Amino acid sequence: MSVRLKKIADQVIVITGASSGIGLTTARMAARRGARLVLAARNEGALRQLAAEIARDGGEATYVAADVGNEDDVRGITRAAIERFGGFDTWVNDAGVGMYGRLLDSSVEDCRKLFDTNFWGVVHGSRVAARHLRQRGGAIVNVGSEASDRAVPYLGMYAASKHAVKAFTDALRMELEADGAPVSVSLVKPAATQTPFPEHAKNYMDREPTLPKPIYAPEVAAEAILHCCETPVRDMFAGGSAAIQSAREMFTPRLTDLLMEWFMGEPKTSRPPNPAEEALDRPTTGLLERGKYKGAVREHSKYTTAAKNPLLTAALVAGTGVALAALVGASSSGRRVGGDGAGG
Repeated sequence: MSVRLKKIADQVIVITGASSGIGLTTARMAARRGARLVLAARNEGALRQLAAEIARDGGEATYVAADVGNEDDVRGITRAAIERFGGFDTWVNDAGVGMYGRLLDSSVEDCRKLFDTNFWGVVHGSRVAARHLRQRGGAIVNVGSEASDRAVPYLGMYAASKHAVKAFTDALRMELEADGAPVSVSLVKPAATQTPFPEHAKNYMDREPTLPKPIYAPEVAAEAILHCCETPVRDMFAGGSAAIQSAREMFTPRLTDLLMEWFMGEPKTSRPPNPAEEALDRPTTGLLERGKYKGAVREHSKYTTAAKNPLLTAALVAGTGVALAALVGASSSGRRVGGDGAGG
């Protein structure tokens, strides 16, 4: 069965993790394009302010304070959408938390909490969304990461959760397709993004971590998410460096291991960690799209912009292959190859 999705301006969109980072940026962008929104996060005060902001600008939004790791809370999001708007057209699973440190240093309790949000939150949201949409049609957009395809040292448990999100998303897509359900299931995989992610992550290191370059603006991921809301897309990279990392994992996994071990030593800055900002156990300050990072940020991604055009997809794949060949050739000739990736 072919899947037909409405334009953003005609949709009701549920967004989890809407109080900060990519989720907040996506919510504001969707509201500007005319979508009616159901906003969900743990920080009720931030959601209230965001809904009021959207209303002042002529938009329409309702909000639900919810922990996506709690299935009853997620069902409450669905009830709120039905009560306010009669249902929804797209469900975006964006809520997520991070954790920095060596795997053997991380407590099992914290690992389970991370999976409750990053994995089980996606499972809960996808299940209620699929049941609602399988008759009326619509989209489920799950936010993974470049770490969905490639594990990263010192972010190992986060990468494990995002690998799990990819597997769940792919399996759900196949099952719904086999049933003939008119539901698009997409996975968006952002590269390193300028959000409060490092500050909000659980941190087992003795310094505050930062993200590997290149770093993209949250608008790059938001654009990719909204593209998937109105266009049936299997998966999409938000930032060209994410595509390169995925290709490295596919074609030269052992070489990529060595490069990461070499170039991605334990990430540190001069600032000590601030446990009060960690989001694993509690909501943090809301309505922050961007984090503390002050370096260069890629405000746009030529790769992701081109990926929205199906006619350019083959060219993108070919370009990735050429870049990978250059990487392998440089390594075999003994030249050092940077570990920051490449992208548009």
